[in-house]
Amino acid sequence: MSAANHIPASDAIIACEGLSKHFGGIRAFTDVAFQARRGEVTAVIGDNGAGKSTLIRSLVGVHQPDAGNLFFDGRARPFANPDEARKAGIETVHQNLALIDELTVAQNLFLNREIVRRVGPFAFLDRKAMKREARSMLSRLSINVPSINQRVRRLSGGQRQAISICRAVGSGAKLVVMDEPTAALGVQETANVEALIRRLREQSVSVILVSHNLDQVRRLSDQIWVMRAGKMVATVRASETSGNELVALVTGAV
Repeated sequence: MSAANHIPASDAIIACEGLSKHFGGIRAFTDVAFQARRGEVTAVIGDNGAGKSTLIRSLVGVHQPDAGNLFFDGRARPFANPDEARKAGIETVHQNLALIDELTVAQNLFLNREIVRRVGPFAFLDRKAMKREARSMLSRLSINVPSINQRVRRLSGGQRQAISICRAVGSGAKLVVMDEPTAALGVQETANVEALIRRLREQSVSVILVSHNLDQVRRLSDQIWVMRAGKMVATVRASETSGNELVALVTGAV
């Protein structure tokens, strides 16, 4: 159960060792070791201020760690920014989703990754190809929306979250990082997003899930890592733990 019980490196899609991040005199996290297995859902849990979100942002290039090593897909890979992480195969689904309300579903799916058709020296957006591929992307993940031509602002919260996840996977991501993906959703929409996360695992897409919902974590995760006061204090297999044990690990009652 100790955080020092590392997963074998050959199984890890992403790993870090000795990772630390400070903001002036404020310690976000210190000497963190963490790994996520290929094709699994790996959860990171902890109370508010434990350092979860800062750790995740440091893994994907939003923040630059002050110390430590980061490995992705078997290589030492410090990321200078999120674009570098994205090009390597890491997509992040943020709480604000980063969707453009006035664009359609298809346009959002191909935002900043448009398909271009060239005729001689000229380049044109291939809208037919993007719409065709958008339908295929949604179908592969069994995502239901009224139309790919629907403006995103008219979709429900769950549908918007699904579009954001679909865009991440559609880019060929090896790892999808999700920060509180169902925090603002109702019961049915939460169930739909959870089903989508399960489908990602079935398709061998690795997922890192940050969530305060311990029941959700136990339902979805294979491995659970626990942070407390800026340190990684434990890791357990979801199938071998209980809600009470997780609460105790989060609060320090064990």
